Amino acid sequence: MTVRGAISNPWGRPRLLRLVTLAYIVWSMVPVLIAVQFSFNAGRSRSTWQGFSLRWYLTDAASVARDESLTLALAQSIRLAVLTMLIATPIGVAMAIGLARWRGPGARPAGFLMLVPLVTPEIVMGVALFLVFANLYDFVRFGTPAQLLGHVTFSISFVVIIVRGRLFAIGRDYEEAAMDLGASPREAIRRVLLPLLSPAIMASFAIVFAISIDDFVISQFLAGGADSITIPVRLYAGARLAPPPSLNALASILLLATLCSVSAAGLVLRRYSNRERDGRGALDSLTRLDV
Repeated sequence: MTVRGAISNPWGRPRLLRLVTLAYIVWSMVPVLIAVQFSFNAGRSRSTWQGFSLRWYLTDAASVARDESLTLALAQSIRLAVLTMLIATPIGVAMAIGLARWRGPGARPAGFLMLVPLVTPEIVMGVALFLVFANLYDFVRFGTPAQLLGHVTFSISFVVIIVRGRLFAIGRDYEEAAMDLGASPREAIRRVLLPLLSPAIMASFAIVFAISIDDFVISQFLAGGADSITIPVRLYAGARLAPPPSLNALASILLLATLCSVSAAGLVLRRYSNRERDGRGALDSLTRLDV
């Protein structure tokens, strides 16, 4: 087959697509892997490999474990991510259920407003939150309180998107069946709907954690001092000078936390999808046997 025929054949093997995908992966991941590699460098060089060492993680005076500014940034990022995850996810789940079940003239505008933080550029969101806390809600102190409110504000939309997708997939049949059997609407939500939503809820926890710990713009605008500096802000501040490899180590920890949370979300969704597929297969088999 000619090159032109291979490209124009929609039923052939997607060789060009595979090549483009591989090139993109190499282009995006190789610099990251190089940065991670030099976080284990035995010397101070960030361009010449001088042997493997955990110096910049544990033992050096400028390491993540011993440099107070790096330790504070790590602790602040984890604190914000955990609190955002615990606050934004329940609110997002409640909003998703309400928007999915709301039937009225204001349902569509409310759904659109829910998407505004998702489609608004983050720099605009950061400036807007800064002006709000500086001029309108001036009782909110810059630092952890303002950063937490900012992270919760833009994270809720992600939770709503994930949970609403799950709600539309399962429909209303289970709730209606539970209420036909005597359950109240509240009991149907608590005993039937929330267990069915558990994979989406767990995935939302992980996604919100990853988004929060990786945020830079809002954390920078709403920071109130050295005790509220997060990992991305600390990396940005240090990269403008002559940064030691300990910043590579800090970035590697951030990358690991993000990858673990996203992988956990994917595993949870995959596990529940396989379980549902097996359950549907067993139900179909019983139906055929009955017939």
